[in-house]
Amino acid sequence: MNKIIILNGPNLNLLGEREKNQYGSITLQDIEKDCKYFAEKNNIELTLFQSNLEGELIEKIQDSRNNQNGLIINAGGYTHTSVAIHDALKILKIPIIELHISNIYNREEFRHKSLISKLAKGIICGFGADGYLMALDSMDKFLKNEN
Repeated sequence: MNKIIILNGPNLNLLGEREKNQYGSITLQDIEKDCKYFAEKNNIELTLFQSNLEGELIEKIQDSRNNQNGLIINAGGYTHTSVAIHDALKILKIPIIELHISNIYNREEFRHKSLISKLAKGIICGFGADGYLMALDSMDKFLKNEN
């Protein structure tokens, strides 16, 4: 059974309320429910975590090095700014998928730079909430082929 963690960064707890033109009306709770269902159906042990605090995300990343097979991260605004999250991810020896609900390349110029991308096995962006299921499916397939 693959153990996968999905980390969500700042402001993702407000999905469904904020910038509906970018993110739609789906909530993080809706996304988590869909991910849990997918994980159960596909025999994945799934951990979900969201924080607005950089240090809490870093602690989860560090913990993942010993108890997860793969990590999916939507770091929100920290994608573009956090050297500390980059450095924590760099320590991992497990595959990483970078995830964004919106297409960051269709947005403000500062969002075009990611401090995570070079560390990621792959990047999923622009598919809305469906990106979470795409990332889970991709990570699960990658881990199964790796073993």
